[in-house]
Amino acid sequence: MRPLAALLAIVMGSAVALASGLLLTWIVILFLPSDEARFAPEHGALIRAVLVFTAFAAVTAASFYGEQRERRWRLGAHAATLAMFALAVWLYWPK
Repeated sequence: MRPLAALLAIVMGSAVALASGLLLTWIVILFLPSDEARFAPEHGALIRAVLVFTAFAAVTAASFYGEQRERRWRLGAHAATLAMFALAVWLYWPK
């Protein structure tokens, strides 16, 4: 495995873990109707995080696939991975 592919695999695994953890958190909150009022302010932020990290995982998976198979479009996929990483940092960096 090439070094860039190994790095992409690490980033992809982290993004998939974040996306699945956030999605499962949202599912658990859906099954807590007694605490709905307590978690209501968090729904928008949680859905946004699920969408951002799911998109990040998908783009990184495409980048990893392109790197492994040496596809011509892999440089565009790498640029998209960097853009999604920058978006995630911009959205979730402490202010």
